[in-house]
Amino acid sequence: MKIYYSSKFEKEYRRLPIKIKLLAEKKEKIFRENPFDSQLKIHKLKGKLSEFYAFSIDIHYRIIFEFADTNIVWFHSVGTHAIYR
Repeated sequence: MKIYYSSKFEKEYRRLPIKIKLLAEKKEKIFRENPFDSQLKIHKLKGKLSEFYAFSIDIHYRIIFEFADTNIVWFHSVGTHAIYR
């Protein structure tokens, strides 16, 4: 699977606390092996973000992404629940 990172995602990622970055890397590894692993708590978003999905980094932080193709994923945003706005 190929994962691309939007410029918005990269900017938000740089601002994350180091502890969250390390956890995000572990979660991304799980995602690459099985995007629907139950540890990720993947869910389809609703409303204006209905074309996207999100998965949990921890209880507060999420990654918003989309499946662009069978083996291509775009990570669009990372942060707390505020990223859903």
